[in-house]
Amino acid sequence: MKSLAGYLLLATPRLPDENFYRSVVLMIEHNEKGALGVVLNRLADRSVEDLWSEVSDVECQGHRPLNLGGPVSGPLMAIHTDAESSEMEIMPGLYLAAQKVHLDHLVQQDKHRCRIFLGHSGWGGGQLEEELKQGAWHVTPATLETIFHAEDDLWETVAKQIGNSVLLDSLKIKNIPDDPSMN
Repeated sequence: MKSLAGYLLLATPRLPDENFYRSVVLMIEHNEKGALGVVLNRLADRSVEDLWSEVSDVECQGHRPLNLGGPVSGPLMAIHTDAESSEMEIMPGLYLAAQKVHLDHLVQQDKHRCRIFLGHSGWGGGQLEEELKQGAWHVTPATLETIFHAEDDLWETVAKQIGNSVLLDSLKIKNIPDDPSMN
């Protein structure tokens, strides 16, 4: 079994779970025991600063949105680019933090890119593989640009990347212009 850690899952219309409608999930961990990821394109109604005053004495610097990582409750987690404040590397240059000391450091800085998540997405052993067989998800490698995409159109952006990749591969096309009339 190939691990999907460091990949993105793009929800398709075949996925019946409304929690994942038009979602893009970054896979953090994936093995025979199960899988863990965070939804990249769901925001909470409150900011990290709002939540931080409830969980820490440390002041939260800057304004950051609070991301809803999925329907499974759990500890706050951060995905970020600061190797020194991490518990594990998800992919080259991208790290995970859940320990309070690391999270406190991450919310006090603005040097490294960082996203804070409340909740996560989880699958039991074989569950994700079954959903993949049913066509519920498209899979594509993650990039730091996609993970830290700031616009509201992340699902459309990733869907277009996947579509272009399939088209390029199947037709052996080297480049697709943004404006097809330029072809």
